[in-house]
Parts: sequence; C-alpha cells; structure tokens
Amino acid sequence: MPTSKPDAKILLQAAMKYLEEELLPALSGYHRFQTRVTINVINTVRRELELRGAQAEAEAARLAALLGRDGPVDALNVELCARIRAGAIAADDGSLRDHVRRSLADALAINNPKWTAR
Repeated sequence: MPTSKPDAKILLQAAMKYLEEELLPALSGYHRFQTRVTINVINTVRRELELRGAQAEAEAARLAALLGRDGPVDALNVELCARIRAGAIAADDGSLRDHVRRSLADALAINNPKWTAR
C-alpha cells in the first residue's frame, strides 16, 4: 500500500531543521535549554530508527552463539544472566566480554554516539 506521507526519517529531519535553524536562535534561557533537550531526544529517536534493526539482529546472533540456541532476544538475555549467575558462563569468557562490549557500543551509538567516538 503506498504511503501518503514522508517516512519517519524525513519528518524528523524537517523537525530538526526547524528547531535548530529557526527556533533555537530566537530563544534564550529556559526555553533554549528545553529546545536543546528536545533536539537531543529527536536525534536519539532518529538514530534508533536507523540503527536498531541491524543491532537487534546482531545481538540475537551473538546470544545464539553464546547459548547454543535461537529464541526471542529477551528470553535469551534472561537465560544468559541465569547462566552467568550459575557459573555456567564465566564472567571473563572472551565471547561474553565481546558480546557485552558490542551491546554497549550499540546502545551508545543510539543514546550518545560522542562516547563511542573517543
């Protein structure tokens, strides 16, 4: 079915352009700060729309490799935690550390990409 509106990325870009280029320069104090917060929120949503699908697939593949089975990511994460607590997977296991490192990098790429640029 054809859509009659622009996709989410285009809508978010239009909102960002207005907020950053037209509204923000005209504001000061509290409203300038709140607009900056809103810009950050919109940027986070935009990055999530762009990145989360591929990140979720990669997370599922890493969890399946760690646990030796497929399943819903939430259930696999619960199982991984249980195995770590039970000592079935050591906290210093290289594959586990790689999974955690990549998961954190993925989260930061959405929430605060400046941290991953360091």
